[in-house]
Amino acid sequence: MLKLRIFFETMREDLTIYLEETTILDFNNPKLVGFIKKHVHSNMTAKEKAIALFYAVRDTFLYNPYYINLSKEESKASKVIDRGYGHCIDKASILIATYRAVGLPSRIGLAKVKNHIATEKLEEYLGSNVLSPHGYVEVYLNEKWYKVTPAFNKSLCDKLHVACLEFDGHTDCLFQEYNQEGAKFMEYVEDYGSFADIPLAFIIQNMKDNYPKLRENLENKISIQL
Repeated sequence: MLKLRIFFETMREDLTIYLEETTILDFNNPKLVGFIKKHVHSNMTAKEKAIALFYAVRDTFLYNPYYINLSKEESKASKVIDRGYGHCIDKASILIATYRAVGLPSRIGLAKVKNHIATEKLEEYLGSNVLSPHGYVEVYLNEKWYKVTPAFNKSLCDKLHVACLEFDGHTDCLFQEYNQEGAKFMEYVEDYGSFADIPLAFIIQNMKDNYPKLRENLENKISIQL
């Protein structure tokens, strides 16, 4: 019995790497510290902290797919807090940083999704209705990884006529497949896996491959905000 217990303990995933601060996930920055203090307190359970921070990031920071700055400095979670808006990876970075700060192992997941209700402006900007890579968050609670998506704030969901994503701490929280009228909304096309830190080189190359129109700007890691 002792040998069996040691075997399972050895097989258990090492979560240490998913609690580390990095250049981008700079959770000791005073701006992150202040943000966390506004939304969580010490007597909350891990689940309560995970839920509170999800909603804080979802609705405090506006989703803006037209601002893409993939330099390491401008990708920092603290920089996104300063701006008050960002694309899905920016918002995922804030949530991961805050989760790690309160002791919740977390990492970024990347995928390719198809937006079936893309605005004309977004399709013209990207040259496609595919969003790639889309970033979401994986958080470890109760010995299980959960996928959560803080990208679309409530005001944007109301505008798009889709129900807001809700996170209850025990089920995944992924993009809505249909809008409130029953029309196809978001479709997951490809899963790129999860990463302990924000993989900027992979993200830049992936965007070059998917968006030839943006290639020149992406060579400089920066695209112009529309």
